[in-house]
Parts: sequence; C-alpha cells; structure tokens
Amino acid sequence: MGECGAGDRALGLVAVRLSAPLALLTAGLLGGCKSIPVLAGIAAGAAAGGASSNPAVGFAVGVAVSATGSYVVDWVGRTRQHAEQQAIADAATPMKVGRKAPWRIRHTIPIGNEHGDVWVVREFDTPLAICKELVFSVVEGDQPTSKRSWYDTTICRDPSGWEWAAAEPAVPRWGFLQ
Repeated sequence: MGECGAGDRALGLVAVRLSAPLALLTAGLLGGCKSIPVLAGIAAGAAAGGASSNPAVGFAVGVAVSATGSYVVDWVGRTRQHAEQQAIADAATPMKVGRKAPWRIRHTIPIGNEHGDVWVVREFDTPLAICKELVFSVVEGDQPTSKRSWYDTTICRDPSGWEWAAAEPAVPRWGFLQ
C-alpha cells in the first residue's frame, strides 16, 4: 500500500486484516436486521468463490446464504409478531363488551417488549365463529413519556381458543409481516 510500500506497518497487521469484517459488521448494525443476510451472503459468496476459484460456486453460496438468512429474519419477525398478537387476544378473551384490561409482552430477547390496554368494543356471531372487535393501545417502552399508538382488530374463537382474525387494521403496526 502507498508509495514506498508502507503496507500494513502504520496501523498494524491486525487492524488491516480486521478492517473488512468490521466494515461488514458496522454496515449490518447500521442497516438493521434486514441487511444482515445480504451482507452474510456477500461474505460467504466471496469466501467460497475465492476458496474454490470458481465464481459460480461463490454466487450460488452467496445466494443460498442470503436466502436462508432472510428466511430466518422473517421467521423471527413473524414469531414475535404472533406472540404480541396472542398476548392482546389472551387479555381480551375473558372480557365482556365495554371492559378494559392491560396486556403485556415479554420476548425472550428483550427488544420490543411492549404493553398497553385493550377494550372489547363489540361481540358478534358469524356463520363460522364468534368474534370480538377490539381497540388496543401499544406503549413502546416503560417511560411515562413513551409513545402510545392506537389500533383496532378482530379476534375470533376457533377450537383451540381465541385467535387474531383481522389483517388490514394491523398492516400499519406490523407492516409486511402480516
């Protein structure tokens, strides 16, 4: 590197060798969870392509690692979303129309632990199930000044219990995961 072949002497060999993994890690942290599988795919593809001297192998490994990583990230998001929806449905299950109850979710990884209140607005029968219409709040964080957002949804009873039934009202809350 540089004129006169300075190489890695200025920063040291360790700093030069760690710069690429640190750059990938920093990009992953700044980009969020959705960018981690892509970065992992790039790194794995580059390593496999370099080790095999075959760019097709590198491309195939990179695509496979990226697709698998994206599937895992989406699965984790859906699992966490379902747990939050089920906590709201469980809080509303025993309630009659006009009643209010608190709900709370505690995830295994303590990110996105939220709480709020849920009201049963009405109960109605359909040809397929008995359903309840709910209005619920979501408080993000435990501070008195934490943001509170409001949503509505429907839960219906099936043989295994009360389940989340509405997709459209939840779209602003959970985005594409619904």
